[in-house]
Amino acid sequence: MDMTQMNSRGLVLLGCGKMGSAMLQGWLSGGLSPDAVHIIDPNPSEWLQGTGVHINEDLPESPAILMIAVKPQMMQEALPQVERFGGGDTLILSVAAGTTIQMYEKAFGAGTRIVRSMPNTPAAVGKGITAIVGNADATDADLDMAEDLLKAIGQVVRLTSEGQIDAVTGISGSGPAYVFYMIDTLAAAARAEGLPADMAMQLAKATVAGAGALAEQADETPEQLRINVTSPNGTTQAGLEVLMGEGGLAPLMRKTVAAATHRSRELRK
Repeated sequence: MDMTQMNSRGLVLLGCGKMGSAMLQGWLSGGLSPDAVHIIDPNPSEWLQGTGVHINEDLPESPAILMIAVKPQMMQEALPQVERFGGGDTLILSVAAGTTIQMYEKAFGAGTRIVRSMPNTPAAVGKGITAIVGNADATDADLDMAEDLLKAIGQVVRLTSEGQIDAVTGISGSGPAYVFYMIDTLAAAARAEGLPADMAMQLAKATVAGAGALAEQADETPEQLRINVTSPNGTTQAGLEVLMGEGGLAPLMRKTVAAATHRSRELRK
């Protein structure tokens, strides 16, 4: 990533918790100068204080990027500190949940370039996936810059409309919790078959993590990978007949994602 513009004009982070810190760590490793980074955060972590970035100091006149990474309940209190960057040469990049582009346009004023993103929690270990969408003022170059920045925490996809964020929330936003629960239930099933608790959890975690990594890296589709490991009348087939049977995983997952997506739409209103 070309850090020249950010190193010369500066980058402001409004809020720098786990998500912001994960991104900042990637940017600093990629050549961003700590002197170019300005953080506004009432409770900066020890790690953040040791990076050499500016914390709660005077801000640059016209930073290249203003990233908003505060919790939704803090937004009303936090935004007035940076509203002066609206309508100018600063790209507003939001990683905050639940705050719409329209709300930002109202706060920052006309002519403000805004990119809204929806990251997820595996970003903390560089394995996230983030969806982005820009407003009418955001250019292709703005989206390219936002994508480059967000690649520090994983993969990036571009949406064609902001309305798709609700479905993204239901899948990748809330989805890690579904997988964590699956790990728990898989470990519980292993305990029920007589394995020690620690071993059961180790097996469950490694199986889910390994299958996910294989699905991501393999040329075959997940469907083909499943077929590859399913011998006729074997153990995998016996398990899959339960999982893929009537009332199995597919309708349950459909209802799960639909419920989360519906709730995202409700919260937006």
